[in-house]
Amino acid sequence: MRIAQVLILGLGVGLAGCSNKPLHDIRSNSDGPDEFMVVPVNPLTAPQDYDVLPAPTPGGSNLVDQNPEADAIVALGGRPSSLDATRGTPASDQALIASTSRYGVPSNTREALAQQDAEFRKRQARWSGFKLFPVDRYSQAYRRETIDPFPINDAFRQSGRETPTAPPGE
Repeated sequence: MRIAQVLILGLGVGLAGCSNKPLHDIRSNSDGPDEFMVVPVNPLTAPQDYDVLPAPTPGGSNLVDQNPEADAIVALGGRPSSLDATRGTPASDQALIASTSRYGVPSNTREALAQQDAEFRKRQARWSGFKLFPVDRYSQAYRRETIDPFPINDAFRQSGRETPTAPPGE
């Protein structure tokens, strides 16, 4: 009877190790509130002319809705109108696009990259699913792809290139 219990327990642990876990283990160990559930809105403002209000668009955006991408672009000194995909490529970016696409641009770049990344993760993280304790599988899969910034920064400094201020190495 004792051997049967051990076998059943071993089988259960073995099957639990085969589950399809996400790469990043993002879960809260706290019972407190989730600060990401609270989304503040921009302050309400009165329109300059109440007679020229736009027609309401169901499911459309609102002037007080958050737009973090546009807010970040403005904070960095850019134009938030660059997010509007319907306007096409601005004339100021034509030279950049011509330079970067001079050797051709595959039409399926995103799909090909996603497939290559899935194959890479499958090869690299094959045995990372068998852990007794929770670990970050993303870091395990990409451990050989990471760059240690301190030697790179030192190499750039020694070559005479300007480098930003960085904290001392470990």
